[in-house]
Amino acid sequence: MVGIRERKKQRTRRALIQAALRLFDEKGYEETTLAEIAAAADVSTRTFFSYFASKEDVLFFDAAARIETTLALVATRRPDEAPPELLMRIVRAGLAWTVEDQDFRPEDVRLRMRLVMTVPALQARALHLLFDNQLRLTRALREAYPGELGPVEAAAAVGALAGATKLAVVASLNRDGSLEQAAEAALQAAEITVRGLASLGRPAAR
Repeated sequence: MVGIRERKKQRTRRALIQAALRLFDEKGYEETTLAEIAAAADVSTRTFFSYFASKEDVLFFDAAARIETTLALVATRRPDEAPPELLMRIVRAGLAWTVEDQDFRPEDVRLRMRLVMTVPALQARALHLLFDNQLRLTRALREAYPGELGPVEAAAAVGALAGATKLAVVASLNRDGSLEQAAEAALQAAEITVRGLASLGRPAAR
């Protein structure tokens, strides 16, 4: 059970995230200051730094938790679970996280996407996170299937799946789809991709 102190910390963190997103939308990312975010959340700048190291960190607040959760899922690979099945389990868990995340509203997803596409500093951060997380997931996938997946196979699987799902989400949101519709599009893209990865982990025909 979450205690009172932890609930208070969660409320403060959520207030900072929502204040930052609102100000980014109203004023622009570059024009918004840390002090303004803190004031809008009714906390001090010092308190802001107790939760985030920078404005960028507010926008990517869920990045660290997402990759750690994903890596933990890979570590739970069942003995009879083929790589495509594990990858689909990871995709479904990630989509459920997005839809159920109380810190992020549907309109926030579009806002973050727009900011990442238009602010150079955020583009660079997003690409760094994407590349680093894909490398970590590739290593974890190989460790989950020792002797079955080589570095190229694991990298191809992770890259193909990440690219397909992210592009499907962007395409859906650009058509003004709901968060649920974007999740459905990502799931469909993942299923199409995984069908092409069906041979992963199987001995090559001689």
